[in-house]
Amino acid sequence: MDTGSIAWAVTATALVLLMTPGVAFFYGGLVKAKSVVSMMMMSFGALALIGVLWVLYGASMSTVTGLWDFSGNPLDDLGLTSLASGETANTDLLGSAYSATFAIITVALISGAIADRARFGSWMLFAGVWATLVYFPVAAWVWGGGWILNLGTILFGEDSAAAVIDYAGGTAVHINAGAAALALVLVLGKRSTFAKGADKPHNVPLVLLGAAILWFGWFGFNAGAEWTNGLAGVGLITVNTLGATAAAIIGWLIVERVKDGKSTSVGAASGAVSGLVAITPACANLTPGWSLLLGALTGTVCALAVELKFRLGYDDTLDVVGIHLVGGLIGTLYLGFFATGTGLFLGGGLQQITLQLIAAIAVLGYSFVIAWIVGTVIEKTIGFRLEPDAEVAGVDNSVHGESAYDMDVRERV
Repeated sequence: MDTGSIAWAVTATALVLLMTPGVAFFYGGLVKAKSVVSMMMMSFGALALIGVLWVLYGASMSTVTGLWDFSGNPLDDLGLTSLASGETANTDLLGSAYSATFAIITVALISGAIADRARFGSWMLFAGVWATLVYFPVAAWVWGGGWILNLGTILFGEDSAAAVIDYAGGTAVHINAGAAALALVLVLGKRSTFAKGADKPHNVPLVLLGAAILWFGWFGFNAGAEWTNGLAGVGLITVNTLGATAAAIIGWLIVERVKDGKSTSVGAASGAVSGLVAITPACANLTPGWSLLLGALTGTVCALAVELKFRLGYDDTLDVVGIHLVGGLIGTLYLGFFATGTGLFLGGGLQQITLQLIAAIAVLGYSFVIAWIVGTVIEKTIGFRLEPDAEVAGVDNSVHGESAYDMDVRERV
């Protein structure tokens, strides 16, 4: 590798790692003032725990040698000892560090669904078990040589060029996290204050700051892996990441204006995230015009989807299901119709949509079931949800013994 590609690999890794604190700011601004520390700690806890697990055994689990292997052997390279001593250790370790940041943010995304009512220790236990049983194996299926990566060959034969397209994580990251979030919401149940309009974001500037950090980091998320390709596709990926996100903001704001009479800054931030989610799997396989359409479609649909929780009665506190699960599904399935050269409407047949649909359903179903089982076991044993009195008093003081803001000027020196 040339020094420029190495520099970009380090930069992209740092950009994606920064996205998890971005999630913390985004989620932290959306919750109550007495829950913001807890909300942000769930992201930082995931960053710490999954970072350690990745080095210990997650990297080993995320690559398989056999087509139908569930995952790699976690003991194959415990602590990345062999990787660090190989002839290509420099680039191999860079690739591993970059992949670790994807595992970290995927787990952190789930936390927004159970804001205001989860125990921190139980969350950390869930995060470690879910990453081990779900994220690491799914990463192997999608990117590490597993069955989803080879699904085109499995279904259509050795001569087929068809393959599942998931450049940066529509299935492995967003559908995966969104399905797990839905399962945990059902396990923990609704907050006592759950009702439309009952809970307002306590700090809108914090929400916008978080969204801005996410958009900034997403260029590493989507374009980062191009360091393995001599940066050949980085221009298209960069334009698509910009255009789809911008179009999604417009789509969301139009829905708000028509539905509620006002376009909000929180809506703009949420629209940006929905566009980023949708373009994630598609960033390298759409022309810029089709990316704009994807963004506008996703912003519109997700703005409507976040209202479903009130109609259906599931308390997805910060709309992880409505944004990440729905947005991930849209971006993944959209490729079946509009992927350059293989989409149904752009020279391909039904193969691409078939592959995208199977991959999306498989990851969604597997993640949901395992998350529901793990969450239920934790709730029935050590407890996952806080006691009602602790929820009312505030998660920050109840769980962490601290608050985000010192409102009592008399205590200041």
